[in-house]
Amino acid sequence: MEYNSTLIYIISAFCLGAVLILMKNSVPPRLKRGMAGTAAVMILIAFILIVYNLFTMGSSP
Repeated sequence: MEYNSTLIYIISAFCLGAVLILMKNSVPPRLKRGMAGTAAVMILIAFILIVYNLFTMGSSP
C-alpha cells in the first residue's frame, strides 16, 4: 500500500498550522477563528493517521 497521499496530507496540515502561527498578526480576526479551528481539526486527523500508520506498518498486505 502506498502512503503518498497520507504523507502529503500530513505535511500540508502541519504547514497550514505553522503558517497560521507565524502569520497570526496579519490574519483578519474574523477569519482567524475559523482557520484556527480548521487547522486544529486537520492536525488532529494527521496525528491519527500517523498513529494508524505506525500500528499497521508491520502487517502484511
